[in-house]
Parts: sequence; C-alpha cells; structure tokens
Amino acid sequence: MPGLITPTARLHRSWLAARDDWGRGVHQDGSGLGPDDDVDTPQGFADWVDRLRAGEDEARLPAGRVPARYWWIVEDDEVLGAVSLRLRLNDFLWRAGGHIGYGVRPSARRRGLATFALGAALAEAGRRGIDPALVTCNDDNVASARTIERHGGVLEDVRDTELGRTRRYWIAAR
Repeated sequence: MPGLITPTARLHRSWLAARDDWGRGVHQDGSGLGPDDDVDTPQGFADWVDRLRAGEDEARLPAGRVPARYWWIVEDDEVLGAVSLRLRLNDFLWRAGGHIGYGVRPSARRRGLATFALGAALAEAGRRGIDPALVTCNDDNVASARTIERHGGVLEDVRDTELGRTRRYWIAAR
C-alpha cells in the first residue's frame, strides 16, 4: 500500500529509477528538484535530501524559494512520486504554481496516487491554516485537472503564465 514519507537518502537508487522513468532533465512537479541539483552522486543526493527536509527553515532557503514541506509517494521502498506543500505564496506561485505541487512517475500513473497525495497535502494544509489552497495544473493536463476537481477544486481562471497556459483552482482544505 502506498504512503507518504519524508525524503530520505536511503532511497537514492529507487529515486534515481523514478527520475529515469520521468527522463533526465524533465521537470517533476512537487519534487523540489532544481536544474542544478546534483542527485546522481551519493553526497549530492544526500545534500539535496537534507535541503528538502529543511524546507520549512527560512534561514536555509535558496533565493526565490518559500517555506515548504516535501513528501515522497512510496510503496515497498519504490519511489512513485512526490508532493509538496508551500506554506506561503510568492508572486510566481500566486500566478502559476500554487500551494501544492504533485507528480507521479509515468509507470505508476492511473493508480489513484495523485488523488491520494493531493488529499494528504490538503489535510496538512488545513492543519496549518492554509484554507483554501491554490492548486494549479497545465491547461492540457486533463488527468491533473480531474484529480483537482475530484477534491472539490473550483476553477478560478485559465491564464498564460511562465509555465504556459495554466488552470488555477481553489480547494477547501480537509
């Protein structure tokens, strides 16, 4: 049964397999992975995991980042995806990224994992007083739009953003 865990360096090989399933250099929503992050070497991966685990510590945040909580979607030590909850919005997140980002590796899709992860992130948003939460997806991502709508997402608008044409939804926290 899948669950959410705090990122851990112990799952380096499994995370790399998930990354390779996405494709090297492909953006993974909710993962916190930046284009310059070294995740191939054990030390680089451990450093990146440490940064994710410290995501709520504003003193350790890179420029342009907001405090966030990260989880991996895992089943039997296999990394299936990621979800993040941003604890506040900057201008970019207000326009395009939202409070919650999530992604499921291609080989694990169509199993309800995104629905599960979004629900868990909405519950944590509610515990932290983020209500409603802004959740976005690309306009052409029908599966993600359905996932958001399953959780009661109310479409505010569709707009052109730095990420392309973006659907912006508000969802009541759980």
